[in-house]
Amino acid sequence: MGQATSTPAQGKPSAIPSGCPMHQESATAAATAPPAAKCPVEHGPKVAQCPVEHDKPQSQPAAQCPVDHAKMNPLNQMPDLANVRQPDQSMDLPTIRTESSIPRDGSEKWEYPSPQQFYNALVRKGWETPEEHVEVMVEIHNFLNEQAWEEVLKWEKRQYDGDDIQLAKFKGRPGELSPKARLYMLAGWLLPSRFGNEPPFDRHDWVVRRPKTGEEVRYVIDYYSAPPESDGSPVFSLDVRPALDSFGSLKERIAVATEEAWATLREKENASAPRGSDNTRHH
Repeated sequence: MGQATSTPAQGKPSAIPSGCPMHQESATAAATAPPAAKCPVEHGPKVAQCPVEHDKPQSQPAAQCPVDHAKMNPLNQMPDLANVRQPDQSMDLPTIRTESSIPRDGSEKWEYPSPQQFYNALVRKGWETPEEHVEVMVEIHNFLNEQAWEEVLKWEKRQYDGDDIQLAKFKGRPGELSPKARLYMLAGWLLPSRFGNEPPFDRHDWVVRRPKTGEEVRYVIDYYSAPPESDGSPVFSLDVRPALDSFGSLKERIAVATEEAWATLREKENASAPRGSDNTRHH
């Protein structure tokens, strides 16, 4: 739990701009090792937008979200994202935003940016991206964030008795390495044969609201790139876990780590155990 690897379908471009491309102004899984998901909010004329607060864009690592959340709309505390064609744009891009599966409150869900908004964010950041690749990039972005939410729900089910979890807000923190990411990089330096040493290309902090209790829990999500498939399809992975802001989160982190360690040990023991005996028939 907490880490997910995602392999998008064939035909998707392997190169995407640094960071979460939906979190910059104007303008995809299974859970395993720390390196894939997308932004749960559409950034268009609608009120619902990306739940990540990118108000303090920092040094841009290999990948980041092109939507700059520095300029916030006081009406909804979200960035204003342009959804109109660029003057020198060679082809039309869809302006319709897709609704995510992530609840924003009791009645609305977050929306993802439209391909046009996504492209506008890329242009604003000065990233040259073939326009024909933008729609696929948006699909990857959205896919990754949906997977991140699934991982969050797995954690929440361990502590919260309810299915009304909401994503209250989020903040993009590209360039800020989490303590766990630093630990992985150190492990990669000490044991390169077992661990990678590439830093995550983006980081989000998501704040989840538990309506029945009124609690809010912060989750840290590290986004990693993984080696592509043999056919060139890009692969990404996520490391999702509750931040160590409370004793409850610390206890769950320890419990999950212990459960996963025991599960791994049992798998190794079963793999090394003798298969069959004199009284065992093999079919």
